[in-house]
Amino acid sequence: MLALAVELRRLNGELNRLVHAFAVGQNLHPTDVQALAAILDSETPLTPSLLRERLGLTSGAISACVDRLERAGHVKRVRESADRRVVHLHYLPTAQVKARRHFAPLAEATDRVRRRFSEPDLALVLTFLNALNEELAETGSGRQM
Repeated sequence: MLALAVELRRLNGELNRLVHAFAVGQNLHPTDVQALAAILDSETPLTPSLLRERLGLTSGAISACVDRLERAGHVKRVRESADRRVVHLHYLPTAQVKARRHFAPLAEATDRVRRRFSEPDLALVLTFLNALNEELAETGSGRQM
């Protein structure tokens, strides 16, 4: 279905535009914004190693990314466990405020569009998006392996 592929590319383009604008406004690299999203979306605190795995980056690249995020005031390295070698990454509340402000138009547009659809329709879209994300994760989606 060509129309679906076209719409997915259009959505990807719009999301990339928003992410790029946020990155530029915060003096970050677009990969840094992906890292912020991974940290925010994680159910448990991430270590740099886990973040590296999720993003498919090298150790050096993730270290540089976390350094930039910490310097910019978006994340903090925290040693929470008895093992002081373990570092967790925390997304700082001030950074969340900046991100919410920048991405508010996206959240508002999503909410306006969501209200046009029934719960069963939205559940089907969610099922499709979950399956697509899982498939892309399994194939590596162009990440370094």
